[in-house]
Amino acid sequence: QTVRWHIELQPWASPTPSLNYEASRFLKYISTSQISCEHMNLNSLKGYSKTSKKPWSICLDERFSLIHRIRSKQCRLYSLGLGNDDNQFEISMANSGCEVHRFDPSIKSAHIQEGRHLWYHRLSIDWRDPNPAIAAHKLHSNTKKLGTVLNEFGHQKIDVLKADVESAEWKILENLILEDVVEQIGQLVFEVHIHWPGFEVSGNDSTVVRYWYSLLRELELKDFRLFHTYKDLSKPQMFLKKEAFNASSCYTLSWVNTRWK
Repeated sequence: QTVRWHIELQPWASPTPSLNYEASRFLKYISTSQISCEHMNLNSLKGYSKTSKKPWSICLDERFSLIHRIRSKQCRLYSLGLGNDDNQFEISMANSGCEVHRFDPSIKSAHIQEGRHLWYHRLSIDWRDPNPAIAAHKLHSNTKKLGTVLNEFGHQKIDVLKADVESAEWKILENLILEDVVEQIGQLVFEVHIHWPGFEVSGNDSTVVRYWYSLLRELELKDFRLFHTYKDLSKPQMFLKKEAFNASSCYTLSWVNTRWK
């Protein structure tokens, strides 16, 4: 299999590059469900105490594997975050019998187990592994790609990947697509930030939005379908530092891998 270094960029939304056209195409795309999901919250599952501050929507419809894997206590959740204190979703998934791994570089020790099903790891998931030859990278030796962590943990599949990584999500998503790691994932719940391009995403505004859009279209080519969008109105209404397009600076998007039946 040939290694891919770049995602395929979609054609421009208009004959000449225009932020207005790119933004409206992108915002329409993230606001339009591609598949319907009837059952999206954990309230139906036992052990669920209170709702988390944000809706981390997963699809529990019978036609997808997640609900069956929860019932048979075989599901696995990876949660990528940065010092986020809202871990209600992770706790509820663990209470439902899922094996939950939370990756957060701010925790006190390398690995902590809380209860039977919940682990905390002092690891940051990134879009590249540290290069030992670069002195600065030695400080970040607890930073790894998701594919590397899966190999080290001996995990073939993740039923749900939840990510709230403060603007690193675009490059992480690109890495998951380029390395085909995304095919090992059943559902993705990503918080995306659109008030600035994101870490190491370069180019002018219209180029950035075309890149974001192209990434999401790559997910679609991998049989992922968007089933829920949460527009966070508590965040500033900013799109690439502009108060325009009636956009929130933050959305939570949920996809299901339709290959996983």
